[in-house]
Amino acid sequence: MSPYFAGMTSPLRILGLAGSLRQASLNRALLRAAANLAPEGVTIESFDLNDVPLYNGDVEAAGDPPAVAALKAAIAGADGVLFVTPEYNHGVPAVTKNAVDWASRPARGAPLGGKPVGIIGASPGQTGSARGQSQLRQAFEFTNSFCMPQPELLVFRAHEKFDEAGALTDEATKKYLARYLDAFAAWVRKF
Repeated sequence: MSPYFAGMTSPLRILGLAGSLRQASLNRALLRAAANLAPEGVTIESFDLNDVPLYNGDVEAAGDPPAVAALKAAIAGADGVLFVTPEYNHGVPAVTKNAVDWASRPARGAPLGGKPVGIIGASPGQTGSARGQSQLRQAFEFTNSFCMPQPELLVFRAHEKFDEAGALTDEATKKYLARYLDAFAAWVRKF
């Protein structure tokens, strides 16, 4: 930890959003691993996106549905948000983008505005969700969120790094994830 952050040890609440609706998804497993490996003083709380409807301006005009209101409140109450995204068809999945779309509203005063965010992801492929993460970074430019630029965590061939129960078993990935989480805690404390 840099000397600048040495005195900043207040607890951090990080909201974790997994961009897959499958209960046994690799990205949900990666989010659980992140919660288990979080550095001292950092809590990562998961928010389930299952009940968040597709963004629709007509629905928004009638008032946020309960799941959307809960999502916005969870983001607003967190010190930072960790997006754990798969990659579908060389891009960010609709579940992840939909959460960003809802949390970017209203245009002024949106919960993602000025919020520090991080992105990690897992994929059975060789690129470890790189394209999905890249697209998500572009969305955060518009939402005025402070996306941590480095380090990155791209868990490739992820199906080989978790056991059948969804526990992270690969020691190198555990080490990289712990390093990422240390860096993300320092990033969040900057804001």
